Amino acid sequence: MADFSRILVPVEFSPRCQGAVQYAEALASHYQSKLSLLHVLIPPVVPYGAAEAMMYSGVGDLSAEMLVERRQMLDEFMVEELKNVPVERVLLQGDPAREIADYAARQNCGLIVMPTHGHGPFRRFLLGSVTAKVLHDAPCPVWTGPHMEQAPPHAEIQFRRILCAVDFGLQSRLVLCWAGQFAREFGAALSIVHVIPFTSVRMGNFYFDPDWRLEMIRRARERIEFLKDDLQVDAEELVETGEVAAAVSEAARQCHADLVAIGRGHATGGPGRLRAHAYAILRESPCPVVAI
Repeated sequence: MADFSRILVPVEFSPRCQGAVQYAEALASHYQSKLSLLHVLIPPVVPYGAAEAMMYSGVGDLSAEMLVERRQMLDEFMVEELKNVPVERVLLQGDPAREIADYAARQNCGLIVMPTHGHGPFRRFLLGSVTAKVLHDAPCPVWTGPHMEQAPPHAEIQFRRILCAVDFGLQSRLVLCWAGQFAREFGAALSIVHVIPFTSVRMGNFYFDPDWRLEMIRRARERIEFLKDDLQVDAEELVETGEVAAAVSEAARQCHADLVAIGRGHATGGPGRLRAHAYAILRESPCPVVAI
């Protein structure tokens, strides 16, 4: 069951974080949720080399003046934009990813909303270290994406088409259940995509028997139908062949998705497992991604 009663937004005052807040506000306004804005300062004793992590923190001596300054920045961050939703503003010290995940667990947050922190012309190859660790450790779904700074005002955010990517692993049922509930809540059209990786239908430039590819597609459609019937979900079925992240991203573009739902976790399966490609999907998606 998707839980939106409390939504956590880690902030470091950048345009990307402003966009994340706008998505969180759109959800909070719909679900009557409480927003928690969390800013984490890194104490000087904590070694942390990643430049991206420093954006979440005040690096150096945490003097009283710095604490007051950051408290004021947090208290003033997007006050006017958030005047119609209940908001708490929390300042903590420590490792950003650990503090974010721990706070989400302590407060029973149902969702974390944060940007991926890709930068410049290489953004499609990057996933911020803080976001990556939160995705690994968070006890709840994480809503993220590389284009958060392009988010429209919260009142203009709509969810009309949802794409759910499944790999038939253990998380697929949970992901589809979440996506189905979300689509029904917003009256959105739902599509389910499964990608058969190239390695399953060819070796190098040598393609396997065409009948084998058709059989794999048939089996994938059968498994999607089983999931749909089991969860009583009404959705369009898409079975693609190719590189997983690229195919999911292209499917999102083709169906004009407003959100992509995927599973997350370690790459413990074979080369076609969606979880092994989750970070690449997050980097390449044209729209926000919620990792369940």
